[in-house]
Amino acid sequence: MTARATAERPTAVVVGGGLAGITAALRLAEADHRVTLLETRPRLGGLAFSFRRGDLVVDNGQHVFLRCCTAYRGLLDRLGAGRLVDLQPRLDVPVLSVAPDGRRTFGRLRRAGLPVPLHLAASLAGYPHLGPADRLRVVRAALALQALDLADPALDGISFGAWLRQHGQTPATVAALWDLVGVATLNATAEQTSLALAAMVFKTGLLSDPGASDIGMANVPLGRIHHDAALAELERLGVQVRLRTRAAEIKPADRHGVRLEDGELLSANTVVLAGAQESAAALLPPGAIRDQQRIAGLGHAPILNVHVVYDRTLLRRPFFAALGSPVQWVFDRTAHSGLDVPGAQYLALSQSAVQAEIDLPVAELRERYLPELARLVPGAREAEVLDFFVTRERTATFDPAPGTAPLRPAAATDVPGLLLAGSWTATGWPATMESAVRSGHAAADAALARTGRRLPADRGDGRWPR
Repeated sequence: MTARATAERPTAVVVGGGLAGITAALRLAEADHRVTLLETRPRLGGLAFSFRRGDLVVDNGQHVFLRCCTAYRGLLDRLGAGRLVDLQPRLDVPVLSVAPDGRRTFGRLRRAGLPVPLHLAASLAGYPHLGPADRLRVVRAALALQALDLADPALDGISFGAWLRQHGQTPATVAALWDLVGVATLNATAEQTSLALAAMVFKTGLLSDPGASDIGMANVPLGRIHHDAALAELERLGVQVRLRTRAAEIKPADRHGVRLEDGELLSANTVVLAGAQESAAALLPPGAIRDQQRIAGLGHAPILNVHVVYDRTLLRRPFFAALGSPVQWVFDRTAHSGLDVPGAQYLALSQSAVQAEIDLPVAELRERYLPELARLVPGAREAEVLDFFVTRERTATFDPAPGTAPLRPAAATDVPGLLLAGSWTATGWPATMESAVRSGHAAADAALARTGRRLPADRGDGRWPR
C-alpha cells in the first residue's frame, strides 16, 4: 500500500473498551479504517471482566447469555472463543425452595423439542412451586404476552407488574416465574420494570423459538474472552489499543479532535463514544443530541455478587435458582477459577435488583447469606468457609423503569461522525452483553453509511437447533 493510500484511509477513535467498543472497533477496522481504541482501565471487557484474588481468578459477576443472544454469540465466533463457552442443548433451570420447617421442594424449568409454546408445557405442568390454578394463570399471561406488539410505544409507559396483575397473576406466579426470570435478565422486579423491556425479554427468550432460552456461560474466566481474545483480534486487524488512557474532551470539526487527559490530541473522521452513560454524556459536545440532559434520567440498578469458598464439595450441579430466600442464583465457579485446594468448592451468588444491599458491609452480607446457603445447600452448615468476599457493581445497568425508552439515545448524534454505543443506548434490549454488542454494530453501521464502506455483519441470526 502506498503512503498516499494509507493517508486516505478513514480514521476512527473508539472511546471505551467494553463489548460495545470492541465490536465497533472490529467492524471499523474490517472496513479499512485506521482505528484507535481508548480504555481507561488496564484491561478490556467493560463490566464483564476477571481479576486475581491471590491464586483465585474471579469474574466480577456471573454473566450468562441465551441462545437468542445472536450478536454476542457472533462476537464470540469472531474472536475464536466459541470453545470457551458452554451452551445448554436445551433449557434446564433447577429451582429450589426450602420451607421454614426445612422441607425442600425441587423443580425444573426446562424445554422439550416441541414448537412454541408447547416446548414449556410439560415442564410447567409439573412445576411444583405453583399450584394447578396458578399454572393456568401463567399460560394465559404468556399467550397475552405473545400477542403484544413490541413496536407499540405505549408499552413503555406501563409497569410489567401492573400488566401482570391485569392479567390475573398472583404474588405466587410473579415470585415463582416472572420475577425468577425477570430480575436476573432485567435487574429489576416486575413492579419496577417497563412492560416494553419485559415483553421483549419474555417474547424473545421464551416465546420466539424453542431454543431461544437455552443458557450459555463462559467455561473460562471472562478475561480470557473479553480481554485476551479480543485484544489479540483487535491487534491482528491493526487496531491501536491504548489501555490506561482517558479521553478528556471531544472537539467536533470536519476531523474531530479527541483530547486525552495528558493533553495529547488525536484526530479522526469518526469518534464512537462507547463508555458508560455518564462518561459518554460528559464527553458529548453541547447540542450533540436532542434533550441531551435526558441521559442522566436513565439512572442505575446495581448487581451484587457474593463469593464463598468452602472446604468441601457441596453443589453437584452447575447452578440453581432459589425461591423464598434472599439468595437468587448460585453458580459453581470452581473449575473456572483455578482453585487449588483439594476437595474445595467455590460458589458465586448472583444478586440483582439489590438497591437495599449494595452498600452493606461485608460482615453484614456474610451474616445474611451464609445462613441462607446453609439452609439451601446440604452440608454447608458443617462446611468450613475458607474465603468470603463480595464484588459490587453499583452502576451495573441502567434502571429499566417505565418511561425508559425515550431516554435511550440512538447511535447517530446530530454531529456527523460522532456516534454513541453502549448497552444503555436504544437497542431495544435491556442492559445485557447482547445489547452492548448490538450497540457496537449500530454505531459501526452508522459510521460506515457515511463513508460508503458498508460491510455486512454476521450477527449469528437464524441459528436455532431444535
